Amino acid sequence: MLTALSALAVATVTAVGGVATAVVGRRQPRGQRRRDDFAAVTDRMEREITRQGERIDELEEDAERDRARITAQDFAIRYLAGWARSLVGYMRSQQLEPPPPPQPVPDEVRPYLHDITS
Repeated sequence: MLTALSALAVATVTAVGGVATAVVGRRQPRGQRRRDDFAAVTDRMEREITRQGERIDELEEDAERDRARITAQDFAIRYLAGWARSLVGYMRSQQLEPPPPPQPVPDEVRPYLHDITS
């Protein structure tokens, strides 16, 4: 009986040792796993950097369009202000008084109309 128990103990230890060896053998080395993670992170970072670069390009194009639109609006406002000024000058040369503006110029607008308001 003692022999059977000792054989069972040896078999159990051998089985546990075999399982442990198999588990350890299947594991990747720590350095390899880190290298794989580094490659994955590097690829992801490159994709993100590319995406961010494309987004910056889009924003720069939008800003350029906005600058062009604002420049055109500025030109239109200055043209209309000059036209209104010439009409007022013509009316005064004909000894007519132009009508007063319908309402005072708002304070928010006054800095932008510095050449119109006096």
